[in-house]
Amino acid sequence: MFNVHSDRIEMLHSFKDVPQETQCRRFDFRAFRLVQTMIFAIEEINKNPALLPNISLGYRIYDDCSSPIIATTAALALINGKGQVVDEKCKQRPLVSALIGGGSSSESIAVTRLISPFRIPLVSYFSTCACLSNKDNFPTFYRTIPSDYHQSKFLAHVVKNFGWTWIGTIRVNNDYGNFGMQAFIETVEKLGVCIAFSESFYRTDPRERVMEIVEVIKKASTKVVVAFSSTQEMRILLKELLHQNVTDIQWIGSEAWVTADLLAPEENVKIVVGTIGAAIRRSEIPGLREFLLQVKPFMVSGDALVKEFWETAFQCSLIPAEAINPANNSVEMRRCTGNERLEELQNAYSDLEMDGSTYNVYKAVYALAHAFHNMFACKNGEGPFVNSTCIIASNFEPWQVLRYMQTVNFRTKNGDNVYFDEKGDPVAAYDLVNWQTNSKGVAHIQTIGYYDESAPPGQQVVLSERSIVWRGGQRTVPRAVCAESCPLGTRKLIRKGRPICCFDCTPCSEGEVSNTTGSTDCVKCPTEYWPNISRDKCVAKEIEFLSYTEILGIVLATLALVGVCLAIATLIVFIKYKNTPIVKANNSELSFLLLFAIAHCFLCSLTFIGKPSPWSCILRCTAIGVSFVLSISCILVKTMIVLLVFKARVPNNTMLKYFGVTQQRLSIFVLTFIQGIISVLWLAMAPPFPMKNTRYYNDIIILECNVGSVTAFYSVSVYIGTLSCVCFVLAFLSRKLPDNFNEAKFITFSMLTFCAVWIAFIPAYVSSPGKYTTASEVFAILTSNFGLLLCIFVPKCYVVLLKPENNTKKFLMGKEFSKGS
Repeated sequence: MFNVHSDRIEMLHSFKDVPQETQCRRFDFRAFRLVQTMIFAIEEINKNPALLPNISLGYRIYDDCSSPIIATTAALALINGKGQVVDEKCKQRPLVSALIGGGSSSESIAVTRLISPFRIPLVSYFSTCACLSNKDNFPTFYRTIPSDYHQSKFLAHVVKNFGWTWIGTIRVNNDYGNFGMQAFIETVEKLGVCIAFSESFYRTDPRERVMEIVEVIKKASTKVVVAFSSTQEMRILLKELLHQNVTDIQWIGSEAWVTADLLAPEENVKIVVGTIGAAIRRSEIPGLREFLLQVKPFMVSGDALVKEFWETAFQCSLIPAEAINPANNSVEMRRCTGNERLEELQNAYSDLEMDGSTYNVYKAVYALAHAFHNMFACKNGEGPFVNSTCIIASNFEPWQVLRYMQTVNFRTKNGDNVYFDEKGDPVAAYDLVNWQTNSKGVAHIQTIGYYDESAPPGQQVVLSERSIVWRGGQRTVPRAVCAESCPLGTRKLIRKGRPICCFDCTPCSEGEVSNTTGSTDCVKCPTEYWPNISRDKCVAKEIEFLSYTEILGIVLATLALVGVCLAIATLIVFIKYKNTPIVKANNSELSFLLLFAIAHCFLCSLTFIGKPSPWSCILRCTAIGVSFVLSISCILVKTMIVLLVFKARVPNNTMLKYFGVTQQRLSIFVLTFIQGIISVLWLAMAPPFPMKNTRYYNDIIILECNVGSVTAFYSVSVYIGTLSCVCFVLAFLSRKLPDNFNEAKFITFSMLTFCAVWIAFIPAYVSSPGKYTTASEVFAILTSNFGLLLCIFVPKCYVVLLKPENNTKKFLMGKEFSKGS
C-alpha cells in the first residue's frame, strides 16, 4: 500500500445509497518512486538463486490516497479479495502473507488493528509514531524507519545545541503529529527549553484555521518553529505564510516533510531555505536509478499508475485523439508518444538523493524475503513450532511468517545490518539536513550531520555547524530566547505566571556568588570567603587585627614605650634622690614596686598589638590583670599608710606599729597572689585562645582573643574593680589631711582617673567594631597607667627636679605641724 495520491475528494454520504468510491488527486512522484522500488526489489529477489530458490514473490499494489479509511479498505481487499463483503466465517486463508505499507502512522495504526486478529505481519517504511512500538497493542507491526522517540531526542539535541530555549511548535493533528510532538516536548522541557506556542491543524480544516496559526506565528516573540507535519499539511501552511509574506521563520522539520519537494523552486528559496531537520538515512541502491528510468507506459498492459505518472510528469495525454469526447474536454492536451525521456525530468521521482524512504522500502521487501527464506529453509526437528516442526511450503499461514519476522537479521548490498528489536523497530539512524541554495539559485538539500543510536554515548550526534545556512541565507545562528541569559553574579528570577525560560536577573544575595551565566541559584561562599564586587567568585575575607604596621598600632605602641620610658625615668629619679625627704616620705620601696608594676602594665599593652597567638592571648588576659592588681595593691597600701600616719598623730594610737614594712609587703603579696590564683585556675580550666570573629563584618575576619572561661574573666575583672573602688574610697576619705604635700590627694586623683577611664571604656568597648575594640582596650590601659604615673609621681618629680628648695621635711609637714612642734 502506497499513498500514490496525496489527497482525495471527500464525498458527502447520504446513508441512503451505496457511497461512491473516493476520488484521489495530486499524484505524488515520490510515492510512485517507492512503488517502483518495491517492484525492483521483488524482481531482484526473484532473480537471486541464493535467496528463496525455486520460489517467486508476487505482489498487489493499492493506493491508499493518504487516508486511513482507504488504507483499511485496501487492507480488507488484500486479505479477503476485491469483494465488498468480508468472509463472515473467516475460514478462507488470506490472499496475502504479509503487507508492506503505511505511508503515515495513522494509516498503519488503522491497518494493523484490522489485520492483527489474522496475525498478518505489516512492515512499514514511513510510519514513525512511537505508539506503534507497543507490542501489546500492535503485535504484528514492524518497520524499517526509526521511531519518533529517537527523532524527538535528535531534534531536541539540535534545539539545545544551538542555545534555543524559546520555540514554537506546529503539528499535524493526527497520530503522527500528536505523538511525535508530545515526545519532542517532553524531551526538550527536560533540557530547559520552553514552548512559546503549540498549534495543530489537519489538511481538511478550513482556511480560517490555517490563517489563525499564521497570525500566532507572526505575533510570537520567537522565530524558531519546530514542525511535526506531513507533506500535505506543511505545503498548505507554507503557501499561506508566503501569501502573507511571512518568510523569516527558522524551521526545524521532521522527516515526513523536511526532504519533500513542497513548493515551486522559486517559492522554496523564499521560505524553505535555511530549514534544518531530521531525514531518513540515505543509501544508494545499485541498479535502481537505471530501473526507474526504464519505466514505459506500455510495458505492462492495464497499469493505470504508470499511465497517470507519465501523463502527470510530461503534461500530456496517452488517450488517442479519436477516443476523447470533445464535449468533456475543453482544453486540448498534448499527445504523449510514450517515448519521452525520463532523464529530462526534474522531480521527486528521479531524485534519489532527496530522502531515504526509498531505501526503507527496499529493506522492507528484503526483510520479508529473508523471513520467507528462513521459513522455507527450515528442517524438521529444528523448527520453531510444536515438536520442533516446520511449515508445509504449499500450505502455510501468515502467523507462521510472523514467527520468522522476529529473527530476521541480514546485511544489504551496502553492508547495512538489518534486524528488528523486541519492539519491531530498527536501529535508529538519521541524517541532519539543511535546505541551501546552489550556484544556480535553486534550493537543494545538504547533509550537515547525523544521528546514530548504535554509536557510543557522546558520539551519537555529529553536527557540522560551519556548513549550515540559516533563514534568509544567513550564516549566524538565530536567537530564540524569552530572556537573555543572566550574567555572572546574578541568578534567574522567574516571572510570575510565565514559563521558566522567561525570567528576570537579580543580583545574588549577600554572601552568595554565581560563576556561571544563566544560573538558577547562587552559591553561598565558605565561611572564610566573601563575594567580590561583581559577585562572580569567592575571595578570601580580609584579615583584620591591630597591627604594628598601621598608624593606629604604631601610635599605641609608641605611647606604651613612652610610658615605659617615663616609668623607668621616674624610677631613676627616685633612686637617685632616695635620701631626700619627699622620696622617703612616700615609702621608696612601695614607690619602686609601683613604678615596676606601671612599667609592666605598659609592656603588657604591647601584647594586644599584632596577630593574636596562643601565648599573646594568655599574656594579655592574665599578665595585665596581675599587673593591675599589683599596681592597685601598692596604691592601696600607700593609702592605708597615709591614713595610719594621720591616726598616729592622735595620742595613744598604736595602729601604725601593727602595719609595718613586713605587713605592707605581705598585704601586697596576698592581694596579688589572689589574682594569680584566679589566673592559674583560668589557664587550667579554659585558657584564652585566638579566634576568627565574623559576627561584626561579613567581608572581614577579625582576629581576636577569646577569653575562654567567661567566669574566670569576670572574676579577674571584678577583683580589679573591687580593689580600685576600695582604694578610691580610702583615698577620698583622706584627701583633706593637713600636709602640704598630701599623698592621699594625689592617690584620689589617680584612682579617680583610673576608675573614670575604665567606666568610659565599657561603652567604647561594646560599640567599637573589629580592631578598634582592641585599640580601645589598649588605650584604656595606657590612659589609666598614665593617670597613675602622672597623678602620683609627676608632682614629686617636679619638686625633686625643679623645686629642690621645697624638698624639705619642714615643707612637707606644713605650717600647722611646725607650730605644733
